[in-house]
Amino acid sequence: MNKKLIAGFFCLTILSLLVPAVVSAQDDIFGVNVVSDANLALTNSDPRETAVRIINTALGFLGLIAVVIVLYGGFMWMTAAGNEERISKAKQILTAGIIGLVIIAMAWAIASYVVGAIMDATA
Repeated sequence: MNKKLIAGFFCLTILSLLVPAVVSAQDDIFGVNVVSDANLALTNSDPRETAVRIINTALGFLGLIAVVIVLYGGFMWMTAAGNEERISKAKQILTAGIIGLVIIAMAWAIASYVVGAIMDATA
């Protein structure tokens, strides 16, 4: 009996919160004024600048991953305790991480040059 009373009170509370919203929404039945009244945060920025931001963000995440890989390789080497198998595995991880960082840095340099040249040519 107590659970039914609590459930009924809960349903009444939810219903009392929803009824005013439904009644006020009946002025605009088809939802035409919903978008016109909202504050949309659309920008008038250049699509090239948006592409540059996307590329920089993606390369930043890749660089972060490469740094984490290098740190993981260094941690493995420091905790190898003289075990040659673990040291060689750590060296492989460090080498892969450093190669990844170099590739990411070169990709950023090439992308910056290309986008800069395109922006200068089309400005």
